[in-house]
Amino acid sequence: MPKKNRAASRLEARRREPAIVCRMGVSTAERALGRSIALKVGAVRYIKLGEGGKWAAEALRNDILPFGYRAVDHAACVAGNWEKVRQQLIAMGRKNGGVGQGLRELKDFYQLGSDTLWFTIADGHVWWTFAETCVLEGHKNDLDAPSRFRRTTGGWRNTSLSGIPLGIRSLSSALISTANYQMTLCAVKQANYLLRRIQGESEPLREKAETLISHLTATTEGMIRKLDWKDFETLVDLIFHRGGWQRISQLGGEQADVDLVLRQPISGETAWVQIKSRSSQAEFEDYLGRFRRDGNYDHFFFVYHSAPKPLRPSADPRVHLWPAAKIASAAIDAGLLKWLSDRMT
Repeated sequence: MPKKNRAASRLEARRREPAIVCRMGVSTAERALGRSIALKVGAVRYIKLGEGGKWAAEALRNDILPFGYRAVDHAACVAGNWEKVRQQLIAMGRKNGGVGQGLRELKDFYQLGSDTLWFTIADGHVWWTFAETCVLEGHKNDLDAPSRFRRTTGGWRNTSLSGIPLGIRSLSSALISTANYQMTLCAVKQANYLLRRIQGESEPLREKAETLISHLTATTEGMIRKLDWKDFETLVDLIFHRGGWQRISQLGGEQADVDLVLRQPISGETAWVQIKSRSSQAEFEDYLGRFRRDGNYDHFFFVYHSAPKPLRPSADPRVHLWPAAKIASAAIDAGLLKWLSDRMT
């Protein structure tokens, strides 16, 4: 036999051998966990850590990738005897679609390489990892334990490479809804989105939106600084009203220490609001002293749009200093841009 053919035959024979020894060494995942480098990912798969996530705590704690199908023979999967596996799935009572689904999941779990990024959703976060190629058999006598598993390389992680938490509230619902998947393992359409979030890369449309918001906020600040003082007080009143606060005093006028007194109907909290077109550090501290001496209110908002230099905030959590940028963001969130633009002359 020619040397090239003999080498090809040996390579094919090794591919058919059962995976007995797990490959060790420094993995892509371990290198990535140490430094913020680009991940080299071959595939991405969502995996449910047991029915209802019953194996999640153990898997995250012990750095394993658990898998079920107890009625399917582990040795047949290792040997790649998928016809035998098919018959076992049929014996479990699965129909045609279920058999095909089960075969796909088992093949993925046994055959996907060490460059596959696995992720799951647990404890309010997306967790991700890479895994060794070797699949190990679980305890046969423990019916509650996973029947097979792979060890992770580098452990499970619920943050991006730069340490930003991957909380489900900060991620796309299209990705998070994967947790509703009824089976165990699947590919996801949002794989590229997930990889960008893990690697700390911005979504192009999000970058464009943030640039537009920055320009819009700067324009809004300019409009706010051009307001007549009465319109400025009205704007601040509208912002708090649309934010759920109720005014329990008149607006401005002859009140000595405060321009607005507010109440939050849900929490019952009350607030002083002092509004100044132009102000200074000395004036802020003067009104802060009045608020503290009064002692009857939960919050103090000092709202101003111009000053010789930025005012220093107070460390008191009850005190809220609102410069022009904060007012502009609040006005945008409250939908008051049309109101503002109508007052530009």
